[in-house]
Amino acid sequence: MRMRKITGLLLATALLTACLAAPAAAEEPDHTYNYSYWREAEPAPLPYTAERTINGSDLGIGEFLNPQDVYVSSDGHIFIADTDNNRVVHLDETGDLAGVFDGFDNEGKADAFNKPHGVFVDRNKDVYVADTQNGRVVRLNESGKLLQIYGPPVSSVIPRDFQYFPNKVSVDRTGRIYVVAKGAYEGVMEFDGQGDFRGYVGTNKVRFSPADLFWKRLATKEQSSRMQLFLPVEFANLDLDDRGFMYVVSSEANAAAPIKRLNPGGEDVLRREGYFDPVGDVAALRVSGDQQEAVANAGSSTFGDVAADVSGMYSGLDTRRGRIFTYNRDGSLLYQFGGFGMTDEAFVNPTAIDAQGDRMIVLDAGLNRLVIFSSTRYGALIRTGVKAHFAGRSDEAARTWEQVLQLNANFDIAYIGIGKALLKKGENKTAMAYFKNGNNRKYYSESLDRYRSEYVWNHFGVIMSSAIGLLAATIGGRVYWRRRKPAVHYIDNGVWTTPLRTIVRPFSGFWEMKYEQKGRAWIALAILLLLVITMIVKRQYAGFVVNFNKPDELNSLDELKFIVLPFLLFCVSNWSLTTLMDGEGKFRDIVTAVGYAMLPLVLIFLPQTLLSNLVTLGEAPFYYLLDTIAYLWFGWLLFVGTMTVHQYSIGKTVLTLALTAFVMAFIVFLGLLCFSLLQQMLLFVKSLYREILVRW
Repeated sequence: MRMRKITGLLLATALLTACLAAPAAAEEPDHTYNYSYWREAEPAPLPYTAERTINGSDLGIGEFLNPQDVYVSSDGHIFIADTDNNRVVHLDETGDLAGVFDGFDNEGKADAFNKPHGVFVDRNKDVYVADTQNGRVVRLNESGKLLQIYGPPVSSVIPRDFQYFPNKVSVDRTGRIYVVAKGAYEGVMEFDGQGDFRGYVGTNKVRFSPADLFWKRLATKEQSSRMQLFLPVEFANLDLDDRGFMYVVSSEANAAAPIKRLNPGGEDVLRREGYFDPVGDVAALRVSGDQQEAVANAGSSTFGDVAADVSGMYSGLDTRRGRIFTYNRDGSLLYQFGGFGMTDEAFVNPTAIDAQGDRMIVLDAGLNRLVIFSSTRYGALIRTGVKAHFAGRSDEAARTWEQVLQLNANFDIAYIGIGKALLKKGENKTAMAYFKNGNNRKYYSESLDRYRSEYVWNHFGVIMSSAIGLLAATIGGRVYWRRRKPAVHYIDNGVWTTPLRTIVRPFSGFWEMKYEQKGRAWIALAILLLLVITMIVKRQYAGFVVNFNKPDELNSLDELKFIVLPFLLFCVSNWSLTTLMDGEGKFRDIVTAVGYAMLPLVLIFLPQTLLSNLVTLGEAPFYYLLDTIAYLWFGWLLFVGTMTVHQYSIGKTVLTLALTAFVMAFIVFLGLLCFSLLQQMLLFVKSLYREILVRW
């Protein structure tokens, strides 16, 4: 009894410790996730941790109220558009208070901001404020003295009923001003240094469904006026990189291109060479909690801000899930962090981000605070590897990527980076292995092409000698066989040659198969077995360039569903139909004909699988051409075999095959229906059994 009490006490202590420790573990996650080539979220180390959180009360200026924008100047100073306090807060590079712009002198009169939503600082340290509710952009010097006010745009292209509410502002090296305004569906507004309106940049394309367009064309004027207008998506935010390109994000959920990089001509030049486009979350994640929370988090990301980095990377703020996604120049996802929550690493309503060197600055309007994130060792290594790679220091990048793989073995970009370094040094075979691990077929193909050329050049003598020897042996064998043939006595009733004859001369071959009794059902079933084995080999061992099957999802039993089951369904359905349509073929004849028709698939797929390991991306169309030839050949033999076995005309054969397909679908439907009914009956019996047990 005493032992039980001690055991119970220890168990209660352990449970209490687990309960107390659980919230801390939940508040401080030790990993985030990254997406694999297969669009699966895989755990990854944290790239950033919160270094400091800043509140207005900590600075002695009162709490922030609904801050909407943050900008980091070239000297590392931080500027916050404290919207509902009608001010701009200036912090130094460490996050300490450097000043507050809450008003200015305007030609001898006191003036103030009204709900400013955007702030920008140029190289001369002049501060540009998007004074939203006042409908203007205000330019101040670093001391807060008014330099210039840019009012609403004046142009014939501006709609008469347009109300100017500038939300975000940015300025390039030449002094051109770019404004994201509310309701400006035509794109980003461009002004010159004097504030004159010059036009729109980067207009989004109109998105609509053909059905909506069709009904709008048929509707009357009154009905059309009530319908939703076909308008482009307006931009939500923008940022300029060090090369003068403009990153913009769209405010629409599920946008086709939520992040764009616009050149001076307004064309999108963002590179999208990753596994998937820079769209944030690419798959629906399982969310713990009730069903409403899961539904709210379904769908793609919605970006509210974008921050360009001096290293060529850029980050997008997903306001829908509170996450920050960082990409390299190629558009490959490097890492993500954040999320909704009350911890330092999470947010309630993030509204803006910017980069401060290796740090990330995030503005959270939900908690009215600014969070400064510093990179972890994992995040710092990734940044170092990206910088070294795009600077051309491939060896340094490879060493860095090796360290990254020690922290995250699933980081495909590291494998690709090491592969590029090896490719540059001419180690093509080793590079192929790294590109395969990184699921990059483009560079794998390039390294394969180089390795193949290198191998042929180094072994040219052996290859040519082997080819000449094989050719001589073939010719010699044929000569020897012709001389020895009259002396060889064997019985050949055509059983073994008929399958080969059907694929070369199908009409005479299928005739001999049925009417001269040279066909054998067991040979047809053997061909079926060979095809199953061939397809298993093809799916598992086809070359990496053309093999898009996920290795851990391959199942040899699937071939029974895709080959054996359709084979049986066709034979049964065709026999059932042709019995009613005066067909002369027996069930055995149908099985034999279909089996013989499958022989070209075996004869083509086996060498095709071997050759697929030697083809590059440029040669891949020839691989798929062999697929087409094999299936067309099979279809032709199936058609001729059906026509010959049943002695049908061409038209009746076509009709029979179409009806056979319909009967196959009907049998599948009945099978699924019976399975569903059987499942419901079993559930009913189980529930009845449980009810009896309860009432017993």
